[in-house]
Order: sequence, then C-alpha cells, then structure tokens
Amino acid sequence: MIILYILAGLVALLLIAALLIKKDFSLEKNIVINLTQKEVFDYLKLIRNQEKYSVWVMKDPNINIVYTGTDGTVGFTSSWTSNDKNVGIGEQEIIKLTEGISTEVEIRFKKPFEATNWARTTLSAVNENQTRVSQVFYGNNKFPMNLMNLLMDKMVGKDMYQNLVNMKKNLEH
Repeated sequence: MIILYILAGLVALLLIAALLIKKDFSLEKNIVINLTQKEVFDYLKLIRNQEKYSVWVMKDPNINIVYTGTDGTVGFTSSWTSNDKNVGIGEQEIIKLTEGISTEVEIRFKKPFEATNWARTTLSAVNENQTRVSQVFYGNNKFPMNLMNLLMDKMVGKDMYQNLVNMKKNLEH
C-alpha cells in the first residue's frame, strides 16, 4: 500500500510540475561553414540534401521517402515512412524561404507520436567566405506532454548539432 501511495504522489508531483512548465519550446544550434552565404543557402534549401546529412534519415537505410513539388521552393514536401521507431512516419514542408538568408519548414510527425513543429534555419555572413548557420527547432507541447520540454535538448539537440556538423563536412569536402 505504501508503494501505491508513493507512486500516486510521484504522478501528482509530475502533473503539478507540468502545470508550471512552459508549453512552448525552442532549441537553437549554430555552426560556421567555410563557404559563402550563397553557396550554403543553395545547398541548404534543397530538402533532398538532407539524405546526405540528417542523422534521422540516415538511421534507417530502408526509409521510404516521397518528394512532392519542386525542391527548394515553398510548398515542396518530403514524406517519410520508417519501421525504425526513432524515425517513424511524418512529413515536412517548406513554408517560407527568404532567398540567401533563411528557410522554414513545418514538420508533421504522425508516428511514433503526433505533433506539429517547425524548424527555421538562418544564415549570416561571418566574412565573405564564412557563414554562420543557426538552426532553431520550436513548437508547443500540450499538458501534460509539456514535461518533455525539460528533456528536449537531450532528446533532439545532439542530433540537431550533428546534422550541422554533417552539413559542414559535406560542403567543405
């Protein structure tokens, strides 16, 4: 009976914590790539290039990806299906492009969980041959799933940074 009370107390404590935690989350990762801003943007805006640098795409060699539209333009969609629970099922769509400066995609996860989040990547010149790439992943988790916001950097941040490292390696080769 004591164990039941302890478990009930822990659940109550987590629910109270969830009431106090922000529902919005935002993660940002940055890297400097030794190329011009135009060269980086021309690579980055093409969603198909993610096959060469995204750790999530590379986790499943049997992933099925379907592309719709013209890559590098607003409305282009990439849908994926994977039996790997770390990859799942979902799609992303380019929703905004500012030529040479930024891209924004809406990411709609279907499995292993349903969620809609966004990723914005902004470029800025460090000098004429170096570009800072700033990637922001953001969204909103409803109560009580907003407890995950406390772990978001551990769950996603490392992979976000690795994607940038992979992109840098591909572009600077």
